[in-house]
Amino acid sequence: MDLAARQSLSIVSGPPLSEEPGLGALTLPGFLREVTLAYADREALAFPTADGVVRWTYAQLWERTVEVARALRACGVSTGSRVGVLMTNRPEWITAVFGAALAGGVAVTLSTFSTRAELDHLLRVSGVSVLLFEPQVLTTDFAAVLGELGVTESPVRSVSYPSLRHVVALGEAWDAFLARGADEPRALVEASAEAVMPSDAAVLFFSSGSTSKPKGILSAHRGVCIQMWRFRRMYGFEPQDMIRCWAANGFFWSGNFGMSLATTLACGGALILQQTFNPVEALELMAAERVNFPFAWPHQWAQLEDAPNWGTVDLSSVRYVDYRTPVAHHPTVTSEWYEPSHAYGNTEMFTINTCYPANTPAEIHADSSGVPLPGNTVKIVDPLSGEIVARGARGEICVKGPTLMLGYLGTPLSDTLDAEGFFRTGDGGYLDDSGRLYWEGRLTEIIKTGGANVSPREVDEVLEAYPGVKAVKTVGVPHDTLGEVVVACIVPQDGASLDAEQIRGFLRERLASYKVPRHVLFLDADALSVTGTGKLKAAELKQLATEKLQV
Repeated sequence: MDLAARQSLSIVSGPPLSEEPGLGALTLPGFLREVTLAYADREALAFPTADGVVRWTYAQLWERTVEVARALRACGVSTGSRVGVLMTNRPEWITAVFGAALAGGVAVTLSTFSTRAELDHLLRVSGVSVLLFEPQVLTTDFAAVLGELGVTESPVRSVSYPSLRHVVALGEAWDAFLARGADEPRALVEASAEAVMPSDAAVLFFSSGSTSKPKGILSAHRGVCIQMWRFRRMYGFEPQDMIRCWAANGFFWSGNFGMSLATTLACGGALILQQTFNPVEALELMAAERVNFPFAWPHQWAQLEDAPNWGTVDLSSVRYVDYRTPVAHHPTVTSEWYEPSHAYGNTEMFTINTCYPANTPAEIHADSSGVPLPGNTVKIVDPLSGEIVARGARGEICVKGPTLMLGYLGTPLSDTLDAEGFFRTGDGGYLDDSGRLYWEGRLTEIIKTGGANVSPREVDEVLEAYPGVKAVKTVGVPHDTLGEVVVACIVPQDGASLDAEQIRGFLRERLASYKVPRHVLFLDADALSVTGTGKLKAAELKQLATEKLQV
């Protein structure tokens, strides 16, 4: 295809990956070793506990990671073994994920929002042989949950989870786990780390896609590490910036992992870890630890502004916070900075596909979703025919590049990609004449709420079993800070008396908190017939729900 013909179609490529500046080692062991050698004596993390603040340098982070790798090897972990990590943002999460890589294994990051049913599903499909977990997260007793699932002690012998052999909880069991690795020669860990190849599987993240169950997305070391180095470049951080990043959002989601953890470590900064988000404690932590790079989602910025200590806290150290957030306009904050928010990504590409760097002028980004990053190609196709549409025409966004996943669990990659090797995202958008991508929403019905994806079908499947429910359709309704809120639209059975709060309570026991509908609307069949009874149209139902909530 000649240049003129290509420019008339909706397909555009970034520069070759060989031209990407700032890339380093392309395996997780290599990445951690490289930043350790560069920043050995710098503080890598700070973690407040009841007994004081735990602080590790990069050299200490490396040594703790080697300890975990030795213990994992003593548990039988080797090339390709899967290691489940079920923890909040804490030092052990980092050492567990990197330790799995040093041992030659694959880190499987599990959400601490998981309910009993969800954790059961994740353990069944992931095939983890070792599970490292935090026994208590807020009100969830994961030790008790695992007990209910028949996983009580090591060695595990479970028909439900035949691959699982060892479970290790933080606390006394964690100390015993580390001690178990004392006899494992350090040289073997170093050898297994050196043997890891960029093309090997590195991590397994879960993302709710277009199906009702979370999909396991397997990524190679090369793809993960490209993005880790790349995020530092997109944020424009240098070692002399002495980044101190507050992070409370779970690293088990790829966006949080890339934007906060990866960015910070790649430039020799320090992670200020908060296990779970609490706005009052977050503000106090930012002030005490002189945070200059707070990382949050839109609804959390609003909660910080509403916190009772907002007016008295000293945030004068904050420098790298997007100027469109409330924190940027706190009385003690004086910087004007814009994050690399003109971007588009997904877990299948291990985050960003297109992006503009921080502080890109408005006349360049033009409120777009960025341009393809090095090695990436984006095309827009007709959702039905798969044919590339004309430049400027709307269609389905398709992507490919060096960070593309190795595949979904249980699905050959060839079944996921089109004939040209593109991943069809299910998202809608267009490319302008300058090659900028504009993301316009999902062609599928996925709800994006507070930075998390919710599958409406997953919510519907649970609600369909609720007594008195005749029909249900869950939709996302626009929200100022969350992006969208989850709304369940229910047609009750004739004569049934349903209560919205009882239904929400029913769902809380079966779904992660962010999946529970903020609102439950009861509609009659006549109202739904306007949108097509039996074959409900989400767009029209979303409009109906929006109108009802505005009354």
